[in-house]
Amino acid sequence: MTEAAPPTETPDAAASRKPNGPLRKGWTTGACATAATKAALTALLTGEFPDPVSIRLPGGQEPAFALAYEQIAGGQASAGIIKDAGDDPDVTHGATVIATIRRLTAGSGIRFVAGDGVGTVTRPGLPLAIGEPAINPVPRAMMVAEVEALAKQHGLTPDVEITVSIPGGQALAEKTWNPRLGIIGGLSVLGTTGIVNPFSCAAWIHSIHRGIDVARAMGLPHVLGATGSTSERAAQQLYGLPQEALLDMGDFAGGLLKYLRQYPVPRLTIAGGFAKLSKLAQGALDLHSARSQIDNTFMETLMSDHPLSQDIKERIRSANTALEILDITRQNNLDMATPIAQRARETALSVLRGADIAVDVIVTDRAGAILAIAS
Repeated sequence: MTEAAPPTETPDAAASRKPNGPLRKGWTTGACATAATKAALTALLTGEFPDPVSIRLPGGQEPAFALAYEQIAGGQASAGIIKDAGDDPDVTHGATVIATIRRLTAGSGIRFVAGDGVGTVTRPGLPLAIGEPAINPVPRAMMVAEVEALAKQHGLTPDVEITVSIPGGQALAEKTWNPRLGIIGGLSVLGTTGIVNPFSCAAWIHSIHRGIDVARAMGLPHVLGATGSTSERAAQQLYGLPQEALLDMGDFAGGLLKYLRQYPVPRLTIAGGFAKLSKLAQGALDLHSARSQIDNTFMETLMSDHPLSQDIKERIRSANTALEILDITRQNNLDMATPIAQRARETALSVLRGADIAVDVIVTDRAGAILAIAS
């Protein structure tokens, strides 16, 4: 599970909305839930809500959070904090994270419950057991630390139930990868540092890894990493793959391949548009437009087995985009998609370094038609 579950848009699309200038960091749902937990338990023990409420993050930072909701009734207390994700395009930005605390009998320990808008784990392979609320290990540890400190301060045993709710979270979760990971009913309470770093590649790659973990735990023999939804649909239909086999690779071919090198599956299909896979064919592992570009000279050399006229060579060399190069070759009855698929597969195999994984690569056009398969 990710620091902040990536949206369904591609990294290129998200980057197009990136603000100019320095980017403002934000807070994870886990940090917000921890602050809400501390505020609610403090109110339950003292009758007063601390506002703002400060917590300690794993890195030692001590941010303060303003309360947006507070209530004491029926032997329990609730506090809510509006999540501020900074400048990150996080689907949970602006959501209210609520923690409700009630005391339990001595010896019960600390229990976590998924409230409204928080999901439940239904598949193996994640760092939580099936049936557990989707509150990740680091946020749990942060909440436990605050509960234990408050209990010690008041001379009590740390026996409480913590229900975390995110109103509207079930609808928001449909915009994340939670359904594919088997997290049903809402969002995950996430975070490893408590801090959201805007436009972080690490968040996306972490989700790819969790998808691989789930596929392996389910014993799936074949997974698909695609650069986008169009190529994904084409490959999924070709092979009849279940949703659980779909890994949202996006631009991060390296993040996918390096993890599979350590944790292999029997078969991997990589699918993508001509432009993205041209970069993989060149040896690029990050296919983002800002971090890798098409090499026109490389593209020309792929056609070394075909006699090209000087005019075609010059048009390829001067083309502005990979799509323009593809159009030039197709207009002249030249197949460039096949060598692109073959070279992309060679790049993938070189990164896998002999891991026991059968690899095939599918190149599609912008409409999703399959142009070439290398296997």
